[in-house]
Amino acid sequence: MTDAAPTLDRNARTWTLASAALALLPLLLQLPPMLATVIALAALMTAALSWRRVLPMPVRLLLVLGMLAAIVWQMGLVRPGRDTGCALLAAMLAIKSSELRSLRDARSLLGFALFSPFAAFLLDQGPLTTLLAALAGLCALLALQRLAQGEGHADALPLRGQLKDVGRLLALGLPLALASFWLFPRLSTPLWGVPERAVSTPGLSDSMEPGQWLDLMADDTPALRVQFFGAVPEPDQRYWRGPVLTDFDGRRWTRDRARTQRPPAIVDAGARGWDYQIDYEPTDRRQLVALDLPTRAPEGSTLDADMSLLSDRTLSALSRWRLHSAPPQHFDSALPPYLRRAALQLPAGFNPRTATLARQWRQEAGSNDEAVVRRALQWITTDFSYTLDTPVAGRDPIDEFLFGYKAGFCEHFSSAFVVLMRNAGIPARVVTGFAGGTRNRVGDYWVVRRMDAHAWAEVWLPQRGWVRVDPTAAVAPERILDTLDDRLLADAGNPLQQRWLQLGQMGDWLRRGWNDLVLSFDARRQQQLFKPLGLDDIAPGQLLSGFVMAALAAVLWMAWLLARGERERDPLLRAWHRLGRRYARLGLAREPHEPALLWARRVHACRPDPALLALSQRFADARYAGTCTDLASLLRDLRRHRPTSGASP
Repeated sequence: MTDAAPTLDRNARTWTLASAALALLPLLLQLPPMLATVIALAALMTAALSWRRVLPMPVRLLLVLGMLAAIVWQMGLVRPGRDTGCALLAAMLAIKSSELRSLRDARSLLGFALFSPFAAFLLDQGPLTTLLAALAGLCALLALQRLAQGEGHADALPLRGQLKDVGRLLALGLPLALASFWLFPRLSTPLWGVPERAVSTPGLSDSMEPGQWLDLMADDTPALRVQFFGAVPEPDQRYWRGPVLTDFDGRRWTRDRARTQRPPAIVDAGARGWDYQIDYEPTDRRQLVALDLPTRAPEGSTLDADMSLLSDRTLSALSRWRLHSAPPQHFDSALPPYLRRAALQLPAGFNPRTATLARQWRQEAGSNDEAVVRRALQWITTDFSYTLDTPVAGRDPIDEFLFGYKAGFCEHFSSAFVVLMRNAGIPARVVTGFAGGTRNRVGDYWVVRRMDAHAWAEVWLPQRGWVRVDPTAAVAPERILDTLDDRLLADAGNPLQQRWLQLGQMGDWLRRGWNDLVLSFDARRQQQLFKPLGLDDIAPGQLLSGFVMAALAAVLWMAWLLARGERERDPLLRAWHRLGRRYARLGLAREPHEPALLWARRVHACRPDPALLALSQRFADARYAGTCTDLASLLRDLRRHRPTSGASP
């Protein structure tokens, strides 16, 4: 048997490959840069090698193995996630053109390619991904239309005509899609979860060790956006509290798991407070942050004994939280014995020089814990520097930092300070989160970036409880040698750089608007949609009824468009066919092979009607001879003509 499938011409192949490449683009932008580059190069190479003929099976097998090896190289096999699956989809799409030969292969490639932008939505739902996905869908429809014309051996329509036909297809489905998005009842919680990513998005974790935060602090993408309702905290109060780390093994800090199961601590909040809303970017983790200290847990989260927030489900999508915080006057002022032991725990045999110095300070200060704290901060101010360039930590990282290079960033300062305090008999722990934030002047909100990640300390003092101490902030300004802001804003004085920063703020404002309009549209927002109509609390049944009505209207719109598309475009033929349907109801329908004049004579023999004979003659002259001088009059007479009464056949 031979393959009789129509082959592709050059134009159809170009359209197909371009559409597949555009569909692949939004997915590549969400993959690790190195892997995305490898997949893009493989797609170009495969398309070039298979332009004239299908690649042999051994070559295609080698391409598949090469793509699998690249994915394993970048993502590993320990814990496959949804990004691993998306990478596999992108890799297979990149080499799919190796078997492109016929129209059937082209349609298969385009259908497979349309999965790519939808897979990209599993990793990002931003406006850029949505725009690229829409362009990919439009290009795929144009390519499919071009393939259909090639199969029928018809002359290709100009691009304007093709866009008109595609626009008509979009107009068919768009109303129903919008009705489904805005009106279909939303669930307060999803029916299923989204699988985690194999390569997690940079974010706060429940552990900290030397060098772990460098990747996080090198990421200037937003971690959260904050809208304050009323007063805005001063810079020294903008500490965004995250996981609290109590357990220390000599190198690594981790959370006390037992504390996450205990009720919140007793806090005497101050009179001053802040009301605000956080839009939290996805991290595939459950850790949340709140302005130090949150007074209550918002719906969908819990507040543990360390006053840290934990989401009830993994943060795999953008989430919004309404919070209230206030600085504490007394925070856990009665320290339980088990917590005191945990906050003084140190592994034996590590950092001996730090232990010796702390015991000396304790002996000299007596029972005055605050004097030990002040002495440590003064030492940092006098002798220590802030920098991101630090050596690799050894067995005793605290000793090496305090008595060796004496330079580092928040990881080093907070860890060393807490170890120093514990050796002096003062309960202490590490608190991680974010510090600061940048005001977006376009939208009047605050952006906290991932590079704003910070670690500080809390010490327990009699009569006061836990007190925040930031040893990193104690570094003298002239000893701050290198920060990420310095690196990012090295050319801030350059007018071009300033213009770029302004454009960045405008872009982030647009992204926030997209998040607010689309990504944050949940069950609560759906209820608020009807408030302008006076419906403050709409029941699910009412919402479903509204959706059914809107969907019915959309289906009627689709039916009308389809019927309109099927009618004859020539107004003369349309009027003539309408006249024929009037006689068909009387059993005098025109046969498909029957000319107009012969049909009119046959009808006249059954139901004498000279007007029909005259109309048919005028129609034939206008349609075939081109001798009609008054087309408008002919159209009017065709529309007005009705069969005369007479004998039926």
